[in-house]
Parts: sequence; C-alpha cells; structure tokens
Amino acid sequence: MNKKIIDFIKKKNKSKIISLTAYSKNIASIIDKHCDLILVGDSLGSVLYNFSSTKKVTLDMIIEHSKSVRQGVKKSLMVVDMPHNTYRNPKEALTNAKKIISKTKCDAVKLEGGKKIIKVIKILIKNKIPVMGHLGVLPQSATNFRFKGKKTSERKIILRDSKLLEEAGVFSMVLECVESSLAKEITKSINVPTIGIGASVNCDGQVLVTDDLIGLSNIKVRFVKKYLNIEKQINNAVLKYKQDVTEKKFPAKKHSY
Repeated sequence: MNKKIIDFIKKKNKSKIISLTAYSKNIASIIDKHCDLILVGDSLGSVLYNFSSTKKVTLDMIIEHSKSVRQGVKKSLMVVDMPHNTYRNPKEALTNAKKIISKTKCDAVKLEGGKKIIKVIKILIKNKIPVMGHLGVLPQSATNFRFKGKKTSERKIILRDSKLLEEAGVFSMVLECVESSLAKEITKSINVPTIGIGASVNCDGQVLVTDDLIGLSNIKVRFVKKYLNIEKQINNAVLKYKQDVTEKKFPAKKHSY
C-alpha cells in the first residue's frame, strides 16, 4: 500500500474527506487543489454521453478519460471506476485492473458490491492493486434507485458486506444512498474511511458529481446540492460573444493579426 493511500486512511476520525468526480484535465486541475480524492466515475456515461445507465460505459472509454484526468491531478488520490462487466471473475478483473493502472497511472480502482465480489477484490489486492469498495445503491446492477437500509434484512446485509470489504483489504468505501443511522453504524464499526453520497454527514467524507455541484447538469435528486449555476454563466458569456460578433466588436484589433 503506497504512502498516499496510507495517509488517506489516516484521515478517518481526524478530518472530513473531500471527494469529487472529474472526466477531463481541465476540471481535474481545478478541483485537485481542494480534494483529497478525485474519482473518474462511470457516471461519465450519463453526464457526458447521455447514456440511460452506467452499464454502457466501456473499459476503453473510462481509460481515455482517466488519462486526461491524470494530467490534472497533482496531489489528490486518483481512483478509477471499473465499468460494468469488467470484473465478472478474478481473472477478468485482474487483467482489466492491470490495464487501467498501467494506462492511466491512477492510484486505485473502485468496484461495486459486497459478498459476491469478495474473491475478486482479494485477488486484486493480493496483486498489489488498491481497491475502493462501493455499497448501498449500486448503479451498475440496480433495478431501482431507492435508498438502502430501511429494512432490517437489508441493513444486516450492508453492514455484513462493509465488514467483509474491510477484511478483504479495501482502503475505503463509498456508501451510496444508505440510510443515515446505518451509515453512522458502518462508519463507526470499520477502520477504513467511508465516503458518502446521499448517506448523511455521518460518513468520513463526501463525494458528488462535479457537473451536478456546479449546475451543469439538470439532475434533480435529493442528495445533490447545487453550489453554482454555471449553465447560466455559460449562456450569458455565449450571448455576449454573439452580440460582439454581430456588432463587429469582436475580433478587435488586439485579437487580430
């Protein structure tokens, strides 16, 4: 386990962990100044490609975006999602994880699931590939996106899976749309950081899709807080550009050769 990941784990119970997504160098270079972890999420499928689900994101697609992000990340831990159907068995997972690591120079990969993928996670970690877990709502396999942990049976499974992931050796895990008291129980019962998205302030840190945070997407879900309306600002800038071109104010002499 490299020093950057060891230092990341040490943040648990000391300071809140800041995480955001990035799919390009430009965004990565801005948020890197403020983040502890930057995730190249398979959420790029819906954010950039208008896919109906993350299941359509391919290995090559996420690798190309990750190569761009890598150029903008200097200090943050860089984690890359392994796409749907790229870790169906240990052999496939190891081949694809090695490809992601070698081509993108990222620090770790993230996989969705608990008990069903423990063997896969153990193989990756045995081969010195750092793994981040993901429990709760699992977009790659979810049939519905309601929050998890309301039912007692569901709570027991998620809590069990969190401990199995820790025992397998993950350095952290995302809790997506996990009921608040369950997120708190998990965070207190394991020794690695939990990163919440729609899982309350009880987690060790938080992650959001950057495009949602800045108002570049029109998503309307409970766990998103819009901190900026960048869509409006872009619209105003383009409108001003249009007016300047129409009125022959642009390009001026200083913009011409």
